[in-house]
Amino acid sequence: MVGVAPWRTSRIRVGAGAWRLERDDEGGTDAGTSLHRRLCEVGSNRAGADSLLAVQREVAACRLCPRLVQWRESVAAAPRASFAGQSYWGRGVPGFGDAAARMVIVGLAPAAHGANRTGRMFTGDRSGDWLFAALYRAGYASQPTSTDRHDGLVLRDAYITASVHCAPPANKPTPSERATCSQYLVRELALLADLRVIVVLGQFACQSVADVLGLRPRPKFGHLAEYAVPGGLTLLCSYHPSQQNTFTGVLTEPMFDAVFARARAIGAQERGQENGQGSGQAP
Repeated sequence: MVGVAPWRTSRIRVGAGAWRLERDDEGGTDAGTSLHRRLCEVGSNRAGADSLLAVQREVAACRLCPRLVQWRESVAAAPRASFAGQSYWGRGVPGFGDAAARMVIVGLAPAAHGANRTGRMFTGDRSGDWLFAALYRAGYASQPTSTDRHDGLVLRDAYITASVHCAPPANKPTPSERATCSQYLVRELALLADLRVIVVLGQFACQSVADVLGLRPRPKFGHLAEYAVPGGLTLLCSYHPSQQNTFTGVLTEPMFDAVFARARAIGAQERGQENGQGSGQAP
């Protein structure tokens, strides 16, 4: 077990809005859950109150990074043979899940023929197969598979997003693209009012979260490394469930299960109780 290290930042976490159940125009919920709680502008006395739904819609409509827009659309226009006849999403892929989540999972970016095809994070690729099977075993997901955004999957106490919301060439966003997309992650973290733990999948996601939280120096990445961050939150690191990691045994099922068992334990604590509001030990 890695100790918990405190970090300082100038950013302040804020809450917003109230809760209600909401469906989208197609009878499901936006970004692919059959029914889940969402942050909405109910009873707010703050003009222009933000919401997760607003973030999701803005991500889907975003065209701020020309290279990524060109790539995601060119991939969508020429589907892989195994997906011939399928209609690709080909847009920015929003985060999704339970708006009352105590755990948020931050990945790298949508896969060109995965989430860029299905329109839902980690859906339709091998990394997602590993992730949702693990979330199901840990009690965070209603089913162990995720094939498309209308498959009935429901996340409980978990929300999934990414550092970059468009599929990048060679799966490598540029630093400027990551910086441009960070505005969405900032808002998501602020709007998840019950958040306790941020699980980052891979070093890229760890760096992204460190940047949006203003953590200096950046935390050292390592599997199951964890750090206390301001607001009583915990940053919990995991190897990414990429085929490169899972095929070679760098990441095994027991190792991945340990991440979500730890996240569950952190989430069960009152905010700041386990890490002592930043009084933890150095790793």
